Order: sequence, then C-alpha cells, then structure tokens
Amino acid sequence: MTTNDTAPVRFDTKIAVLLREDLESWQRLNVTAFLVSGLGADHPEVVGERYEDADGTAYLPMFRQPVLVFEGSKEVLTAAHGKALARVLPRAVFTSDLFATGNDRDNRAAVRAVGKDRLDLVGLAVYGPRNAVDKVFKGARMHP
Repeated sequence: MTTNDTAPVRFDTKIAVLLREDLESWQRLNVTAFLVSGLGADHPEVVGERYEDADGTAYLPMFRQPVLVFEGSKEVLTAAHGKALARVLPRAVFTSDLFATGNDRDNRAAVRAVGKDRLDLVGLAVYGPRNAVDKVFKGARMHP
C-alpha cells in the first residue's frame, strides 16, 4: 500500500467474491455478506481503523480496501475453487445447502457433510496477492 497521502492508494492484495450467475438478488447479497464476514477475524490486517463522524460518534471499522464482486457459471465457480485450493489462498465457501439452514452450527455441518470436489458452490470469497486472486477468478466477469 502506498504511504504518500496524496498518491492514489494501490493495494498489493485483493478481496474478491465470486457468485454463481443464477442466484436471485437477495441470495447474492446474503452470500456476499456471509462470505466476507470471516475475513477480518482470520486476517485482521484487512480491517482499517474505527470511523468517527464530526460529532464524535464512533462507528465500527471496515475493510481497508474494496471488495470486488464477480459472477460466473457453476463451472467457472468450480474451477476458481480448485485454483484457490491449489494456491492455498484464504477462502470462504457458500453452498446451496446453506440456504436451507438457519444457524452457524447447521451451516458448518452442511459443508462438512460433502467432499470438496462435490460441493454445490454458489459463492466463493478469496483473499491474497492481487495477481494470484486474478488468476483464480480468470473467466469470471464483474458483477453488473
């Protein structure tokens, strides 16, 4: 990241989410929120400082960099998952089974019940060096 206050900020890492293209709008929003929610816990460097308005009201900190959202076919998502695993990049998955669960325990059990090559993925979040994430998401397109 650039330290000059007047220069544009350019990050050497990327946070990106890939959604299956056939999801409904509410599903896209839900999946994206769930996928990025764990990133700050495992990688605290992605979270910036707390916010404060002119009146001194405090707000929670947020990611220090944008989250890019992509979409692609089931095949693109499956390929991206395999590439993320091969590159050992930090990742989060959301499977179609999670739409039928209502809590974290059942979510984790649903993922645990299926082997990595048989997961019915509807979303994938990846964090890592910018060029590595770009290679993982090759074939995906920016979410409209």
